[in-house]
Amino acid sequence: MADPVRILVPGDDPPQIAGSPHLERLKPYGEVILHADPPASKEDQIQRAAGCQVVINSRGSVTWREDDLKALPDLRMITTCSIGTDMIDLKPAADLGIVVSNQPGRTAPVVAEHMLGLLFAVAKRAAFQTAEIRQQRWTRRMNLGVQGKTLGIVGTGNIGAELARLGRALGMEVIAWTFNPSPERGLALGVRFVATLDQLLAQADYVSLHVALTDDTRGLIGAKQLATMKEDAVLLNGARGDVVDLDALATALERGQLAGAGLDVFPDEPFVAEHPIQNCEQVVMTPHAADQTPEGVDLLNGGAVDNVIAFLEGRPQNNVAR
Repeated sequence: MADPVRILVPGDDPPQIAGSPHLERLKPYGEVILHADPPASKEDQIQRAAGCQVVINSRGSVTWREDDLKALPDLRMITTCSIGTDMIDLKPAADLGIVVSNQPGRTAPVVAEHMLGLLFAVAKRAAFQTAEIRQQRWTRRMNLGVQGKTLGIVGTGNIGAELARLGRALGMEVIAWTFNPSPERGLALGVRFVATLDQLLAQADYVSLHVALTDDTRGLIGAKQLATMKEDAVLLNGARGDVVDLDALATALERGQLAGAGLDVFPDEPFVAEHPIQNCEQVVMTPHAADQTPEGVDLLNGGAVDNVIAFLEGRPQNNVAR
C-alpha cells in the first residue's frame, strides 16, 4: 500500500499494547489510532473502525461478525493478539477479501505454565483453603497427588505439546487424544495416544483441554463425558469456554462426580453473570489470563505488529481467513 494507512487498536483496557515499543515500528507505515477504553457499544466499535484499513484486536471481547465486517468497506486486515480467532467470522472475512492473522504457538510455553499452575492450585486445594482461613476457619481437606498420576491432554497443538513436556518433567504419565493422531507425533511428544476421547477421560487423573473451538469441539465435554471421568479426577479448560458444558460441569462437581476443576475460559467473557459454577468449592477460575505475563504480553504485541508489517509489505502471514 503506497498511501499511509490507518491502523486501529479498538480498545486496550487494561493497557497491554498502549506504550508498547512494538507500536513504534508501525510509524513508517501509517497512523496508529489507539483507544484506551473498550467500545461502549457495537455502534461505537464500528464508528472507531470506519476508514481504517487494519485492526489490531487487542481484546478478545471485541468481536467482528459478518455484519460488522460488511459495514467496513475500507477494512483489509485484522490481526489478533492471541492464538484463538473465534471472535472473528472467518468465512465472511475471506469472502470480503479481509486477511485475518493470528499467532499460532507464540505463547505456548506461557499458557502451558499457567495451566500447570491451575492443576496444582486445584490439586492442593489452594483457593478453597485460602478462603477458609480468611474466614477464620481451619478446614483441611485431602489434597491430591501429582507425581506418578496420569495427565490426559485433549488436543496436541503447541500448548498441549508444551504441557505434555511439563507433565513428563513432573513424573506424570502423559496420554493424549486428538482428531488426527499419528505414531510419529506421539513419539515426538513423548505421549501415548489413546483411540477415543472416552478412553482418555476414563484413564486420566487430570484432563487438560487444548482444542480450537469448532463445530466438532463445541460441547465436546458434557454430562456424558464428565460421568466417564474418575471421581477423584480434575478437569482443566485452557481451550475455549464453549468446549465444556458449564452447567453440566457445575452439576458434576456439586454431586461429587469430580474432585475439582480449573478454568481459564468461559462461554461468555467477561464472565460476570450468576452461575452455579461460582458456588462450587473446588474450582479455581482465572479470567482468560493464561498468557498475561509481561513476557507473554510482549510476545503477543510483537507478533501482532509483525503480522501487520508483513501484510503491509505484501507478504501476509498466519492468515486463517481462507
